[in-house]
Amino acid sequence: MSYGEFSGNPRAEWLTEPGEDRRMQLLEDFWYLDPDGRKWLSHRNSIVDGASIPAALWSVIGSPYTGEYRRASIVHDVACDTPGLPRRDADKMFYFACLAGGCSIRQARVLYAGVRIGAWAPHIRLWTESMTLPATRKGAIRLTITDESVQNTFREIAADMAQIPEDVPFEAVERVVDQHLQAKANQ
Repeated sequence: MSYGEFSGNPRAEWLTEPGEDRRMQLLEDFWYLDPDGRKWLSHRNSIVDGASIPAALWSVIGSPYTGEYRRASIVHDVACDTPGLPRRDADKMFYFACLAGGCSIRQARVLYAGVRIGAWAPHIRLWTESMTLPATRKGAIRLTITDESVQNTFREIAADMAQIPEDVPFEAVERVVDQHLQAKANQ
């Protein structure tokens, strides 16, 4: 099965800014053609900041600019900023773009779960609160309750997705992720 194709390697430059300083600007048009023949265009001068994976999952999934999903993250960033385009469509495209970029089916599923968690985060009460857990030892990184909840939800989704055979259509993965996130939003 063809998962689509990219226009090549993106040309971009880092923007130097205060704060997280992880944004880049495209120097030329870059696109992804999905398996249905839809072209997802990222125009020259578009600003991107890598995969839309919550920071709480970076140590589990990967950071915004690492791995075989880097090119997928560019078209996903631009798609997420496109007025009128449902985030669900952008996230589905990201899944297939990850596969086109060289990710395994398992990795693409995990990445898809990460971006869906990012999409749902504003709708989950616990994830919009900022409470910090005490550090367990001197110098330990403090997780927020939000980070811990996001990680636990991700682990639950990943465990369920691991039970889905690789030849099962994408829609089964989408249902598993949505069911978990809907349940979390209803808590």
